[in-house]
Amino acid sequence: MRSAGHRRSATARKRHGGTSVAQGTAALLAAAGLLVTAVPAAHADTTTAATTSAVTPGTGTDTPSLVTGLHEEAAATGSAADAARGHLGARKGRYHIADTSAKGLASAGTTTEKGGKETVRLQQKYQGVPVLGGQYIVRMTAKDGRRTVTGTSGSYFTGLKLDSLAPKVSEKTAIERAIGAVTAQQGDGLLRAPAKGEKAGRARLAGEERGLTILPRGTGVLTRHITVTGVGAADGTPVRQEVYVDARSGFPVLQYSGIETFGTTGTAMGSTEDAAPAGEAATTAADQLVVKGTGVRYNGEKTELNLYKDTKGVYEMIDYSKRPTDSPYNGEMIATYDARGRDVSTASGAWPSGIKTFQSATTDLGEDYTDSGAVDAHWAAGKVYDYYKNHFGRSGIDGKDGYVYSLVGVTSNGQPYDNAFWDGTKMVYGQGSGDYRTFSADTDVVGHEMTHGVTEHTAGLVYAGQSGAMNEAISDYFGNAIDLEANHQSMDDPDAGLLGEDLCTTKSPRECALRDLNDGATTSKDFIGVTYRGDNGGVHLNSTIFSGALWDMRQDLGGDLADRIVYRALSAYMTPLDGFTEGRAAVVAAAQELGATKAQLKTVKTSFDAHGIVPGWEKALGVDTDTILSKVNVAGTGVSAGNGTYALSRSNEDGSEPYSVWVGNTSGKGTPVQKSPNNGNYNVYATTDGKNVAWAEFASSAVYFHVRPVGSGVDKVVGGTAANVSGLVLNGDILAYTVPDPYYGLQHVWYLNIRTGEIKQVNNSYVVATALASVRDGRIAYAKMWPESDGYKLGVEVLDTATGKTTLMPVDKSTTAGVGQTALTDDGVTWIEDDDITDSGQAAVRRAALDGSGPATLTPESGDGSLYAYSLTASDDAVTVTTLPPATTWANDTLPKLYQVASDGTGGAQRVSCDRGDQVYAAADSGQRVLWLDGTTGYTNLVKRDRPAGRC
Repeated sequence: MRSAGHRRSATARKRHGGTSVAQGTAALLAAAGLLVTAVPAAHADTTTAATTSAVTPGTGTDTPSLVTGLHEEAAATGSAADAARGHLGARKGRYHIADTSAKGLASAGTTTEKGGKETVRLQQKYQGVPVLGGQYIVRMTAKDGRRTVTGTSGSYFTGLKLDSLAPKVSEKTAIERAIGAVTAQQGDGLLRAPAKGEKAGRARLAGEERGLTILPRGTGVLTRHITVTGVGAADGTPVRQEVYVDARSGFPVLQYSGIETFGTTGTAMGSTEDAAPAGEAATTAADQLVVKGTGVRYNGEKTELNLYKDTKGVYEMIDYSKRPTDSPYNGEMIATYDARGRDVSTASGAWPSGIKTFQSATTDLGEDYTDSGAVDAHWAAGKVYDYYKNHFGRSGIDGKDGYVYSLVGVTSNGQPYDNAFWDGTKMVYGQGSGDYRTFSADTDVVGHEMTHGVTEHTAGLVYAGQSGAMNEAISDYFGNAIDLEANHQSMDDPDAGLLGEDLCTTKSPRECALRDLNDGATTSKDFIGVTYRGDNGGVHLNSTIFSGALWDMRQDLGGDLADRIVYRALSAYMTPLDGFTEGRAAVVAAAQELGATKAQLKTVKTSFDAHGIVPGWEKALGVDTDTILSKVNVAGTGVSAGNGTYALSRSNEDGSEPYSVWVGNTSGKGTPVQKSPNNGNYNVYATTDGKNVAWAEFASSAVYFHVRPVGSGVDKVVGGTAANVSGLVLNGDILAYTVPDPYYGLQHVWYLNIRTGEIKQVNNSYVVATALASVRDGRIAYAKMWPESDGYKLGVEVLDTATGKTTLMPVDKSTTAGVGQTALTDDGVTWIEDDDITDSGQAAVRRAALDGSGPATLTPESGDGSLYAYSLTASDDAVTVTTLPPATTWANDTLPKLYQVASDGTGGAQRVSCDRGDQVYAAADSGQRVLWLDGTTGYTNLVKRDRPAGRC
């Protein structure tokens, strides 16, 4: 589902740290990584009268992003999709769509509304291959045997031009690379041992190809779309990642989570056990299927429930009352299933085997049905259905009277699951604990989840970046509206804008609430550029900026008009990759279409103005850092620095060019120099020691290692592998890298002597995991996990590549729960160490001499001066630590931030920068200088500071 709350578990911190997100279309195409430079099409406000047409040009495309006020005849016969295509084809001078046939514009669905309104969604295809986010809408009215086009909108990419649509990368390789990329992402934080009793090294992830997809970057990037599902190797949590693998080189160029949660504890596609039931055929008339029962909601209110009496006389939580009266055997059926004790991994994208609807021997449902959350889930699902039917004439979630399933009471690894989600087919509610009830306890949660389904079947807003934040915002908006109506609460109530306020057992509504639509969030004050691994690019962090504008509009216009405007914008104007600016334009245009007066239109625009959603709002975001490179187009690969030189991978301005490696001066002076070729492959994971730069070239069937001098000199291929790789580090003659095992969930460090070409694996064993390597003067330090008779142990080891001698650092293997990034310096090694004694979520930063002597603690595990250490980088003078706190809500101070401490720990840790937003891929240079990729502005910028900012 998509989340209604900002809550996340400590597990979420293991998934954080990648790259940030940009605006609109660019936000998603920035990929699993940081922001992309291209600015999306900005829909201008259309202020002309509805009888006068207005055309808003698209940005980076010849096709307009919005056309309103049309009154142009279309074909009256045939399908609505054919009429829509005919309209676009007859006006190529306006739309510039060359192929308007069904092959070029495939029907993505037609919805009809009162008054004969028809909304046709057309999926853009390039020579038969779908274009991600390429969707164009044609709005029409059908009356008296005539069709009239009233407007169009969406994203159609006219600049696509691909030489070949034949992939060079096999499906098998693409799946392996995708699984490897997800495995590497999961291993970015601390190396942790499996839970007691579990074995490391069992297959946990699987990939399924979804087909070829074109990413609309520049002239287009052909990819294989792979969905990776399973459970995380470190913590056993469910995983569903949408990965797009470049079809020429095999590099994963886009990766984001398909998990859509109410809170942020997260869930994803699990195993594919049993299919969901297809519905139960009825043999009696519709009115005979409905039995009236009673139950008590969490709030103590006794309510009537529609039940079904089966052939054995048992009353089941199945509601047939929504079925069309002329079709008693087909159509809407609301069913609420008992999923207590079932793990969330079996309930997301799958159907847990053997579960049944909640059942009772009598129509009077007792306390167990209240405490389980079943009464609230069943009652509220009916209220949501009624709201959409009564207000908009919508027949259920899918608009076609499809079945509505709710699974109530799932757990996670045997523990309560404080969350809820929509997985594309059903609602799933987690079993509560302590302060939290089962997550169906609040009507706005149920409305939120079911609205995600409505969005999926209308605008299809992609659940990442700004489009994901709008997806969340709309679910919050309608979830709240449904809650207020169903529970007879006035918008004048000071708590009316709260979401999830009824979930708690002891806290007050305001203390309990997960979000507040009336929090006053604005783009300039509150927008946070955040990684896809953290909150999927800010889908919760930034959602109240947009939902707050809608809430203000609802307060001023009243619920009836405001709700109709927002629903019309969602169902007939918005398309999958829209951002905040496009969302504003869609709402304004919908208000015009629905006959809003000038005063009402002004109210709509003022609502967005007040939250900073105006064209060009991104430019108002400031930083306290020195920008070396702005708007870096990059994803899934970071930055390296050493001895005054930095190295990173980047694309061209529009993001269509495969990544090349560039080097420059860490002072920011001079012009960066490209070191890798533009050969159609992706050159990534650049690393430098100031003398040479090395990188990995991803080709269709292998990965090649390159080394080239920072100054003048030739590019040399020094080795290669058929495996997936990540985490390259270079110093002197030694190039170390990490190979994620795509089938067993472990990682292994290998190293290559760039002078001799010799390649070896550190700890040559498939059952020993090694990761998070650093290199200095012929030595390699790394985190290590190995099996012993009483379970897996963790430590830090240093290998002397000249002698083969290994030295374990003084890590107490009996208490250590996690080991993080290592950093070799001139006189020792530094690492992160998490003991399981305090279980505070914090971790210590420790160091020792190369022989293990003189152990010291730079920052403690807990107490004063402790940090939520996640990763680190070090010069000979200072250690820079990336922190990632666990949190109950997403907020700026729970995102990755940088702290710096002297190499001997004196003086304590200080904030490196007070920038708002993600600070990731930190790379220490010399002294206190550190570089990183920063997402504060909404784009990815390479920035630096020469000394800490101190306190923020």
